[in-house]
Amino acid sequence: MGRTVMKSRQSKKSAALHKVAQLALFPLTARLRRIRPELNEWRFYAMSVQPDLFGGAALVRQWGRIGTTGSQCLDLYPDEGTAINALSKMVRYRQKRGYTLAVGQD
Repeated sequence: MGRTVMKSRQSKKSAALHKVAQLALFPLTARLRRIRPELNEWRFYAMSVQPDLFGGAALVRQWGRIGTTGSQCLDLYPDEGTAINALSKMVRYRQKRGYTLAVGQD
């Protein structure tokens, strides 16, 4: 009478592919910069989502003048999805303030 639920290999494989696609859609890092030589302004803003020891996630933010180590802040979130949403929101906010996505290293 007991029912046994068996997962097929195909469903495990599709779940793994879905996870890979999700990571490509939602980046875990972002690096922005705002350069305005006429104002002697050379700024960077870097963010990354890192797992914490308690099953949650942390959004690590670093900002400052290009060429320096800058300042750092750590924001804790209950899960990775919430931290990624915060990263996306912060990128949009910084872009409104004149920052652009950086391709190379500063």
